[in-house]
Amino acid sequence: MDTRDRILTAAMRLFHEQGFSATGVSTILREAGVNSGSLYHCFPNKEAVLRGVLERYTELLGPVVLEPREREQDDPIERVFDLLAWYRRGMEQTHCRLGCPIGNLALEVSDAYPEVRTLIDNNFRGWASGIRGWLDEAGDRLSPETDLDALASFVLTVMEGGLMQARAAGSLEPFDRSVAVLRSHFQLITRQDDKQPEAKA
Repeated sequence: MDTRDRILTAAMRLFHEQGFSATGVSTILREAGVNSGSLYHCFPNKEAVLRGVLERYTELLGPVVLEPREREQDDPIERVFDLLAWYRRGMEQTHCRLGCPIGNLALEVSDAYPEVRTLIDNNFRGWASGIRGWLDEAGDRLSPETDLDALASFVLTVMEGGLMQARAAGSLEPFDRSVAVLRSHFQLITRQDDKQPEAKA
């Protein structure tokens, strides 16, 4: 990795683990293995590092988050639940710590650094747009009255809200309960095959 990539990789991990405000520039330098001159050559200040981190998350959304689910699951509706299960595994591995890196930054920096709010919003919009693409693939399996944009946003709300509650509770139960309700909702709006099973002779 070049110097900029090393700085962003270290900052992404540190911001996720301990938050933006609690992460000092000296810690980023140490973890990235670079000197201050190298950092300030790439980024004029810590806020610029934050912008770089959020832009990097946008770049990684496809190859790291969405595309692996598409390779692993042909059914576009099941991809939604595979994606949620992927986030669940992350929470399980960290014992309900950390949560979603974008969601964490949204809560921490949106008010203090309003100029980065657009980058956070772009991340959320990109995530929901990916879900919307899967819903489009589902085609007429979903009720024609379904607002697909609203449903994609609702999936994002379930994910972020479920993760936040799991962190607060120190348990995956709130996340699992939220996903179960989402599954029930999908069952209600999924059109059933009109054919009745053939009676046995």
